[in-house]
Amino acid sequence: MKVRQNLYIDREISDALEALASGPTANKSRLVNDALADWLSRQGTKKIDDLFKLRLDRLSRDIALVRRDLEVVLESLALFVRYQLLVTAPLPEADTAALAVGLERFEKFVGQVSRQLGSGRRTFGAVHEPEQGS
Repeated sequence: MKVRQNLYIDREISDALEALASGPTANKSRLVNDALADWLSRQGTKKIDDLFKLRLDRLSRDIALVRRDLEVVLESLALFVRYQLLVTAPLPEADTAALAVGLERFEKFVGQVSRQLGSGRRTFGAVHEPEQGS
């Protein structure tokens, strides 16, 4: 069912509408109806887009911080490994006792890392808790 409306619009818009409706199949009512329906449908999606934009901006900032922290960790580890390899003499392969001690220490290290990560405790620095309401 169609409802008749009496609307007042600016002269420029009226002239533009008249020009659009000048074709043989064009209809001013249909043009105004479609334009208004399109505008109304975009109003609901705009609110959702605004909410998503805020959340995506927050996530982008968080990812940038994580990326920066990861670069610091990787650079620190690379420098440590490089230094360790430069100053530590390799063990002779015949020294099985020293190799066994090294393997045992490595297994203890991996176990300790696993326990620390599993418990949520950290040796260096605090884990940043997410902000409330994010």
